[in-house]
Amino acid sequence: MLPDLLVPGLVTVFCGSAVGAASARLGGPYAGPGNKFWPVLAETGLTPVRVAPADYRALLDLGIGLTDLNKTQSGADSDLTADGDDTQALLAKIEAQRPRQLVFTGKRPAQSFLKSVFGHRRIDYGPQDRVIGDTAIFVLPSPSGLAVRWWDSAWWYQVAERHRRFKEDA
Repeated sequence: MLPDLLVPGLVTVFCGSAVGAASARLGGPYAGPGNKFWPVLAETGLTPVRVAPADYRALLDLGIGLTDLNKTQSGADSDLTADGDDTQALLAKIEAQRPRQLVFTGKRPAQSFLKSVFGHRRIDYGPQDRVIGDTAIFVLPSPSGLAVRWWDSAWWYQVAERHRRFKEDA
């Protein structure tokens, strides 16, 4: 498993389901060959250049952190069981670090978290109507190559714009 990339004062924390198989093998998040995470971060201006998965720690300098809901399993969402989802640990991390926005990189981790913490049964992409303290919540389509049929970069542009706005307000 990969360690969290979390420190106080971050603007955006991206939260995935769990480390994918390629990421676990290569030691960098979102490292699968078809994963759109790193390209879309550069495309939307969240990073000035395309960052390699192995260089993920560079995100901290940009006010961006990373974590996963499930820290005990790895693989595609279809390989994971709900037993590994630790919604209370994620909640505690967000309450402690207090980023401006928690952004789920897929509906699976968002659904698990929002159902457990707020009782939400159905969610849509985009900003959510709940917050954790001052931390806004946003749900994105998964960047995984396995989720290409749900891909829409427009939501990622919204997150990037919110990131810039929150950074200016700080």
